[in-house]
Amino acid sequence: MNWEKNVRTVVPYVPGEQPKDQNVIKLNTNECPYPPAPGVAAAAKEFHADCLRLYPDADSTLLTESLATYYQVNKEQVFVGVGSDDVLALAFLTFFHSKTPIFFPDVTYSFYDVWADLFRIPYEVKKLDNQYKIVVDDYLTENGGIIIANPNAPTGVLETVENIEKIVKENPDVVIIIDEAYVDFGGTSCLPLVEKYENLLIVQTFSKSRAMAGMRIGFAIGSKKIIKYLQDTKFSFNSYTMNATSLAIGVEAVKDETYFHEIVNKIISTRERTKRELAKLGFEFTDSMGNFIFATHSKFHAKDLFEACKINHIYVRYWNKPRIDNRLRISIGTDEEMNALIGFLKKYMMLEK
Repeated sequence: MNWEKNVRTVVPYVPGEQPKDQNVIKLNTNECPYPPAPGVAAAAKEFHADCLRLYPDADSTLLTESLATYYQVNKEQVFVGVGSDDVLALAFLTFFHSKTPIFFPDVTYSFYDVWADLFRIPYEVKKLDNQYKIVVDDYLTENGGIIIANPNAPTGVLETVENIEKIVKENPDVVIIIDEAYVDFGGTSCLPLVEKYENLLIVQTFSKSRAMAGMRIGFAIGSKKIIKYLQDTKFSFNSYTMNATSLAIGVEAVKDETYFHEIVNKIISTRERTKRELAKLGFEFTDSMGNFIFATHSKFHAKDLFEACKINHIYVRYWNKPRIDNRLRISIGTDEEMNALIGFLKKYMMLEK
């Protein structure tokens, strides 16, 4: 029996390591170093276990309405999913259904090619320039759709809204997805463009700036028509994607705007201070607008630094991939965690001289 010949095989996405030891400094998966808004914890305590025997609201009504109010759009323009990965995967499945290849950068979120392979979507990667910026003209040729992370990951580089709009305007016959997972840390959102372009989908997440990676909440905003297509795919795949707890707690996360801005500003401040400290040690890096720094050093190879950090219970992210194999992505933790990282690097570099 050769049943394996009918198996759909794919090279899976490899997430950042989740160490079992809790006594580590974890700067490898871009999680928020601070707890969610106080209302989130309160809502979790008040959640009745009896509700778990019932199916959740398939339309995610309260959370969708909360997001619509916050972002000043119609509720029919909002789609909610199990983290932005779920939203993006459904968007790939829904909108990238052409024999013409979709486009995305060669250095970007490494789930894009996995979804393309999984769903048998042809794709072409477009090379970023030497500053890891998009070459806009590369996206103005015939394609089956485009996805751009902005700010990009793992580079942290932010493209201007003007450049994004040019790409959207010149591609009216395909869907353009802008993945804004990190936009709250210094970027300008392309959300206003959804009122001008029916084929534009903006995707964001609660995992980073709203400190809720463990609850898996993501969302998309676009035209009513594009959201309706996405909803149709969801209800053809799994009607109850969002669990009741996430829906209830997610509403509380959206409500507390003051706390949201407080922790975002703390992370931005720590990021900029860490940049200055790393520069003193001879590191170079992009001007990241994410909650991470994409750093390299001319005298110390990234892989050696990665391994040395790990031995000393500090986890950062390293990829053995072309163009980025001498860079580390360092998530922004608390001031105390970043001080510990800087202290270790100073000591390590002194010993290795």
